[in-house]
Amino acid sequence: MSAADLDVRRVALYKHGVGFFERAGEIPAGQSAILQFKAEEMDDVLKSLTVEQTGGEGVSAVRYDSSDPLSKRLEVFPFRLGTAMQLSAILDQFKGAEIELQVGGGPLTGSIVSARQLPPTEDNSGAEQLVLLSGGALRTVDPAAASQIRFTDPKIQQQFSDYLATLSRSRNTDRRTVTIESQGGASRVAAGYITPTPIWKSSYRLVFDGQDRPMLEGWAIVDNTSGEDWDGVTLSLVSGLPVSFISRLYEPRYLQRPVIQLAQDRAWTPKVHGGALEEMPQAEMALAEPPPPPPPAPTPAPAMMAKAADSRAFRQQVMGGVAGASLADEGSFRRNEITSTVAATAVKAELGDLFEYRIDHPVTIRKSESAMLPFFRERVPARRLYIYDESNGSQHPLNAAEITNAAGATLDGGAITVYDAGAYAGEALVETIKAGDKRLISYAVDLGTRITTAFDSDSKLQQEFHFRRGVMTTKTAVRETKTFTIRNVDKTAKTIILEHSVRPGYELIDAKPAEKTATAYRFEVPVEADSTKKFAIVEERMFDQQLSISNMPYEQLMTWVRNKELSEAGRQKLEQIAELKRRIAETQQEEQRVNQRVQEMNEDQNRLRNNISTLRSVAGQTEKVNEYAELLAAHETELVGMRDRQAELRRQADEVQRELNGLIETMEF
Repeated sequence: MSAADLDVRRVALYKHGVGFFERAGEIPAGQSAILQFKAEEMDDVLKSLTVEQTGGEGVSAVRYDSSDPLSKRLEVFPFRLGTAMQLSAILDQFKGAEIELQVGGGPLTGSIVSARQLPPTEDNSGAEQLVLLSGGALRTVDPAAASQIRFTDPKIQQQFSDYLATLSRSRNTDRRTVTIESQGGASRVAAGYITPTPIWKSSYRLVFDGQDRPMLEGWAIVDNTSGEDWDGVTLSLVSGLPVSFISRLYEPRYLQRPVIQLAQDRAWTPKVHGGALEEMPQAEMALAEPPPPPPPAPTPAPAMMAKAADSRAFRQQVMGGVAGASLADEGSFRRNEITSTVAATAVKAELGDLFEYRIDHPVTIRKSESAMLPFFRERVPARRLYIYDESNGSQHPLNAAEITNAAGATLDGGAITVYDAGAYAGEALVETIKAGDKRLISYAVDLGTRITTAFDSDSKLQQEFHFRRGVMTTKTAVRETKTFTIRNVDKTAKTIILEHSVRPGYELIDAKPAEKTATAYRFEVPVEADSTKKFAIVEERMFDQQLSISNMPYEQLMTWVRNKELSEAGRQKLEQIAELKRRIAETQQEEQRVNQRVQEMNEDQNRLRNNISTLRSVAGQTEKVNEYAELLAAHETELVGMRDRQAELRRQADEVQRELNGLIETMEF
């Protein structure tokens, strides 16, 4: 049965690169349906093929050409047919097989003993000789003299035919045959499958013709690359992106298994037994206990048992086609009927997150041709607008239209060509529009409007102060203002859509947008004819700052005390902390001066001691030594007072620091 007997009845094209095809036809009793596919289509066919049958006893199997290379497919045959191989070389591979030859004297039957090409002579070049065992005697025959040679064994004859069929199919490297085998009498078969196809494309025409609502036309562009005609098919166009992937089901996979060597028993060698040195009494002989029995074979691990069970289950599935079936009931498999999930009468239908446009008349598209098919034509609500986006780098807005989908059907995204007053006005792109949703399209530059911008970001305000456990938290607001100056020189009023980028962390202060997208605010600004209008967008961003009072210098703390945004209660509490920090700072400065004086006096004492030690050994220097000794004693008295002052300053600083720490720990505002 040829592929044309299962005609293409229905085609559904998707947006993600596959198409669903449904074929149907009558299969006479005892025949099969044959489908032809490209090699690259087989993975999707094997993944998606469904078969419904009415009448007969069901589908017994679906067979298809292997993707193994020709050399591997020919390995199953016990002979080879080479290029330009002599007849004798072919027959010699079938030694022992019985053949029947039609020769001049009638049929001759015998078993092949050998076949060879004779050495060339002057009278005969290239002659061949076939040796047969016939009737118990050897006979030589010239195989070229036989008008017909046939193997008497049907199995060998079938192998020869299969070999030639395999060679024939291998010449068509791009086509693969799928055979649907049916049991019983005549039946009607419907087969459905998906294959890779070009996506269908949509384009629109928006026509402003003076009516309240413009006309929107939708056209689908469909390409037939299937290699056969679509004649009067039911065509569906499905928008959306269902999950789809390629699974390598067509390519045979071979699993490499480990090679385990069998254990070999060692041959026993003769053993020489020595004679006894002393004979023991029978009563004292201890009977040797028999050796313990060998341990039982280990129980298979749970994982191994599970694998074995899985293997048995897998074999049952492969043998019978149904989980739990066995070889005995292999022929009992019957495929359940599959019902369509798409309503046959709907022109437009929601399919979950997909949407289907079903062409309401039979469609004919010849192979290797494309077609444009109208799938939408209605008047839709639309507003004329002008849209401005500063990031475009132009001072002119774009002519735009806001389209509302009031048709009750999802509109697929695509290109839109705009016509205004019977003339071409521009082109635009639009995303998919759900029913009731709206989209902006821009299709031309408006040279009658000019827009400039000015930016200001000088304003900083301290809005909040909080103090707790030594940490001061502040919130600082930074305001930025962008002013748009719109100049309309045309004689008609316009509505300008200003697009302003959404920036993370910034919030709008005054102006409220008409709508917001994922990346921009849209503000509608009406502008009168031949006029200029300014529109300001103010944004504010908050910055949080945390400061530790314990480590903050006195001068920095005083800048916060003088901040006008700080409350009076907060200012008084910070002044208390600042006063204690001032006292600590003064005490530390005084301590530094005392430490400096102590260091100088220690250096003077060391110098005086060195001088006294040197002058004692010099005659006539007694008076100078006594003078240095008096100075050393006076320095020592002053040094004792300085050290007392050091201790007092440290005590004062520690006392004020404890007071400061306690105040910081408990103060809140």
